[in-house]
Amino acid sequence: MTKLIASRIRQTCCRNKVGSLQQQLRTFSIAAMKEEYEDSEGISMKGVKISGRPLYLDIQATSPVDPRVLDSMLPFYISRYGNPHSRTHLYGWESDQAVENARSQVASLIKASPKEIIFTSGATESNNISVKGLMHFYKDKKRHVITTQTEHKCVLDSCRHLQQEGFEITYLPVRNDGIIDIQGLKSAIRPDTGLVSVMAVNNEIGVIQPMEEIGKICKEFNVVFHTDAAQALGKIPIDVEKWNVSLMSLSGHKVYGPKGVGALYMRRRPRVRVEAQMNGGGQERGIRSGTVPTPLVVGMGAACELAMKEMKYDEKRISGLQERLLSGIRSKIDGVVVNGSTENRYAGNLNLSFAYVEGESLLMGLKEVAVSSGSACTSASLEPSYVLRALGVEEDMAHTSIRFGIGRFTTDEEIDRAVELTVRQVEKLREMSPLYEMVKEGIDIKSIQWSQH
Repeated sequence: MTKLIASRIRQTCCRNKVGSLQQQLRTFSIAAMKEEYEDSEGISMKGVKISGRPLYLDIQATSPVDPRVLDSMLPFYISRYGNPHSRTHLYGWESDQAVENARSQVASLIKASPKEIIFTSGATESNNISVKGLMHFYKDKKRHVITTQTEHKCVLDSCRHLQQEGFEITYLPVRNDGIIDIQGLKSAIRPDTGLVSVMAVNNEIGVIQPMEEIGKICKEFNVVFHTDAAQALGKIPIDVEKWNVSLMSLSGHKVYGPKGVGALYMRRRPRVRVEAQMNGGGQERGIRSGTVPTPLVVGMGAACELAMKEMKYDEKRISGLQERLLSGIRSKIDGVVVNGSTENRYAGNLNLSFAYVEGESLLMGLKEVAVSSGSACTSASLEPSYVLRALGVEEDMAHTSIRFGIGRFTTDEEIDRAVELTVRQVEKLREMSPLYEMVKEGIDIKSIQWSQH
């Protein structure tokens, strides 16, 4: 039965005449969800009813698995299911060979050696190993960490954990465009600074930090440089030598690979050392014990190989879709602000704020578009994004931010529909806003002294 299922999936993925990969992918996802959630009147889940599955524009939260990636994984679930650490028979040997091939594929995408790649469960684990593992290893000499106020929550929480242990942390502010001040970084480095951790591409606003400049400063002061590159992998060119990175965290499901797998790049020359965060059988050079999940690792490797081949094409296409989305919205409504640098950013991440609109109402009104108001890890909070607050975005505008994520399988029609739905909802909410009425009448609402009763 399993071989029949695998055969049908493989045939569908490879049947180019049927349509694009994006159409094939949608067919799979709809088939999987339709029976469970859809009835004759549409889809109903958690009290929300919509006519059909929404447009997916939340690619920073997770990406769909590319059908070609799935195809590479299937044999290691069905027939080549050996433990890669079994050294005495064919099943183990072929799984081990597949893992090493995937290691080379990941390494090639970031211009590293395969020996410098450690497989983990994802970027969160890689960040924990990098931040806590390095500082614990060098704790007798290094007691200071430098990071930014706009890092991913797992980096910030790892730093807070170190603070509770007596380490000192400097949280660098960012400019209004989301980029760190290089001179501020240089001034913050001390003789006991053990680590600088700066995210390459921000997950909420898509800004790209000046990685080569940061790397040069770290090299000058002989400080280990770590970067969370989960949102950068496969989207912008990465060169660990040019960036002078010693530790880099990577994730499979952000690059059209499977969830539950990631990688940690650890420089060998000059060698960087970390303390393992988990004890066990000593797999992955003792840095990350536990059986390596061969199918997931194979999938991440395949995703990285595809990204290397198609990065330029994807970048050009996604940039065009982003321009289509932004110009489409701005041509119909005013008071639209792009959060973060407009020059130094990844095109697939477009974070917009809409003036005079209540953010939660806007999100709830966009049921037909799967978007978010920020990081998936903090989306349950009603507080405005800490990333936008770090940029100096005023609280009312921070509350109205929407992150549109554009990916490999996004279509022109989806962008046009997203523009239509977004414009319609913003106009509807502004019609109900007394503040917007005052603005149209020429009243400067910031100059009004509001009295409390």
